[in-house]
Amino acid sequence: MPAIARDTLNMRIKPEDRSLFDWAAKAQGKTRTDFILEAARRAAEEALLDRTLVQVSSTAYDEFIARLDARPSPNERLKKTIQSKAPWE
Repeated sequence: MPAIARDTLNMRIKPEDRSLFDWAAKAQGKTRTDFILEAARRAAEEALLDRTLVQVSSTAYDEFIARLDARPSPNERLKKTIQSKAPWE
């Protein structure tokens, strides 16, 4: 099996943070490295997804807004949902 290329990342952290990471990693059955990498990767993806920009023409945007503002057209599934008792009731 070929080795996966890896790089090193060194960080200075407070002892209480390291203990917290170790405790959480152990609770999930992971190594400290795997736990921190997974959490950092997830945070990085969320940070980038929050900045996603979708560009459309003004016509497409106006149509999108009109669809959001339009009342839903009645259909059998919608009627059944509205008339059904909520599962928590």
